[in-house]
Amino acid sequence: MSSGRETRARLVEAATRAFADHGVQNASLLDITRQAGQRNRGAVHYHFGSRAGLLTTVLDQFTDVLAARERELLAVAHERPDDDLGAAVEAVVRPSVEVAESDWRGRCYLMIVAELIADDHARAMDGVEEALARTGGHEVYALIVERMPTMPDALRDERLSLMTGFVLRAIGDRARALGGDSPRRERLDTDAFVANLVAMAAAMLRAHPLPDVPASDLPA
Repeated sequence: MSSGRETRARLVEAATRAFADHGVQNASLLDITRQAGQRNRGAVHYHFGSRAGLLTTVLDQFTDVLAARERELLAVAHERPDDDLGAAVEAVVRPSVEVAESDWRGRCYLMIVAELIADDHARAMDGVEEALARTGGHEVYALIVERMPTMPDALRDERLSLMTGFVLRAIGDRARALGGDSPRRERLDTDAFVANLVAMAAAMLRAHPLPDVPASDLPA
């Protein structure tokens, strides 16, 4: 590995830890540079152009892995009955859980993504939305929408947003716990965790809309 590529790799490794531990906007670029063993205070800007450039490189570490796994599970979901919402949701949940449990980088990645999904301002950083989109999740979400009950667009979009945040926070919390000390409660094994999370997420999407508010009163 050339010295330039090695420096970039060390910076990405240090940033992956720092963004997960301290947040994508609060992590110190100077500390990242030091953790990467670099004396040049401008190393991040030299190699990545900006904090956003470094962040998108961190996100791209798992783009191909997630996209490939989502395609596999999407194909499985298409073979299931048209009302099997859980199979479509699993194509979102299982790849993320597998990445989170792969190694420390995967755990950090999911914690970073969970933060970005919850923070519109952080997600607005240059190139971040595009980096998140490169996993190919649009096709999965299209199938989820197709299998959701009929409801006004505004309510559907709200549910998808809440479901995504819930799923990523749950996986991020599990990832954080896996990297920590002894758990405060017994952990489910991977398959049980995935099955439970899929069932809960699908239930969020299927729930009867606002029992005290007629659907006709919701914005279209």
